Amino acid sequence: MARLALLSTSDKTGLVELARVLVEEFEFDLLSSGGTAQVLQQAGIPVTKVSDYTGSPEILGGRVKTLHPRIHGGILARRDLPQDLTDLETNQIRPIDLVVVNLYPFEQAIAKPEVTLAEAIEEIDIGGPAMLRAAAKNFAHLAVLCSPSQYENYLQELRQHGGETSPAFRQASAQQAFWHTANYDQAIAQFLSNQITESKLETGDQALLPQRFTLSGQQVQTLRYGENPHQPAAWYQTGTVSSGWATAQKLQGKELSYNNLVDLEAARRIISEFSEMAAAAILKHTNPCGVAVGDSLSAAYEKALNADSTSAFGGIVALSRPIDAATATVLTRTFLECIVAPGCEPEAEAILTNKSKLRVLILPDLNRGAAQTVKAIAGGFLVQSSDDYLTDPTTWRVVTERQPTTEQLEELMFAWKVTKHVKSNAIVVTSDRTTRGIGAGQMNRVGSVKIALEQASDRAQGATLASDGFFPFDDSVRLAASAGIEAIAQPGGSLRDQDSIQAANELNLVMVFTGVRHFLH
Repeated sequence: MARLALLSTSDKTGLVELARVLVEEFEFDLLSSGGTAQVLQQAGIPVTKVSDYTGSPEILGGRVKTLHPRIHGGILARRDLPQDLTDLETNQIRPIDLVVVNLYPFEQAIAKPEVTLAEAIEEIDIGGPAMLRAAAKNFAHLAVLCSPSQYENYLQELRQHGGETSPAFRQASAQQAFWHTANYDQAIAQFLSNQITESKLETGDQALLPQRFTLSGQQVQTLRYGENPHQPAAWYQTGTVSSGWATAQKLQGKELSYNNLVDLEAARRIISEFSEMAAAAILKHTNPCGVAVGDSLSAAYEKALNADSTSAFGGIVALSRPIDAATATVLTRTFLECIVAPGCEPEAEAILTNKSKLRVLILPDLNRGAAQTVKAIAGGFLVQSSDDYLTDPTTWRVVTERQPTTEQLEELMFAWKVTKHVKSNAIVVTSDRTTRGIGAGQMNRVGSVKIALEQASDRAQGATLASDGFFPFDDSVRLAASAGIEAIAQPGGSLRDQDSIQAANELNLVMVFTGVRHFLH
């Protein structure tokens, strides 16, 4: 008797070619359901519909098609158990030697902004996962394929093993099938969890994180190494629908490293703060060393570069607008590791090719990031919502006698946005919408103030200063004033706030309390 293959796919890529080889070269009989059978029939390939084989029609609008003993008995039968073989014969069930199934495109459906809950529910596959899991469980006796990318390898197996498949191939394919169904179920659970979260938001409930949080990913590529050469590393994307950096187009340059990707994500986050203007950010080791906005993209980049040209050497650059020829020209004057922008004009691309090792990436949606951040700890991980709090200066409180001018408020807003992306304790000194000095990651706040002011030097005269956390003492305020700072933004909230306010009044400074802290660890 000919071997039997069950084909039921949403993604029809390579389906006809696979089916034709199965029938013509390896003499398989084919079973298919619904649209898959129709595609094969139209291609002139002999196929039996599942409903004809089982004697049970598809019902409930297609919700029930393959959930039948003649299907699952054929998949799950153990060929080395006489009782199983007797059951097959008694119930007129043919053993199935190959199951080819991929699932309803649930993740593609929910990626559409206008999708409703009811529409998403109808994209939840039931029969498909059941067949995949059954076939994967019984990999000792049959093969299971859940992706078109496996078809050619399967056919090579048949050719190399006289029409059979090796146990190692079947086990590896079973593993892939279980990963596939696990990821599919995770996507559904996450979607439903998000629906509950949105409902909580509408009612003002702040318990927004789910009781269960799962991570899974498909490897995009192996990396040369991690943070250091002795650390193996790989890049994974979440879900089956590419998003984020997996959608970036690399125009040129070497392969991305682990550190490149970490820095690029930090660069993406900071430049997203300035998406509505011409802006540039230069980063080293996830901290900005120069951020600026300008009348043009090239002007913004040059301002950011001049903020700290020493640290910019070998840096990562993020740009808020497509790279034009003028910007490309100034970019090539400094050694850089990576550039990311939402686009690149042809003239600019030609100029950048002069730096062949420079990695240039195009990420059209620089503003779309992760909803949560995840950090590993021993025995588990931590999850928090991303720090995407929208800064609203109308909620700021001026706590000093001296009132800020409109210009000072705008400068404070710029400094505050940058501070959000500097490692704590973070201090940022700015003027003319350009960073002048940045103090990052120090063990005490006044230490960060000293570094930022030293870096700013005489550019601190008339500048603004922002702090990601409150000042526990008035020493930072006095130090800032002595360097020429005229306006300060800080969250407030210290038991000794009044000391800082009194010092600011004494020294004729502007000080505003933002009411929000932006620690970055």
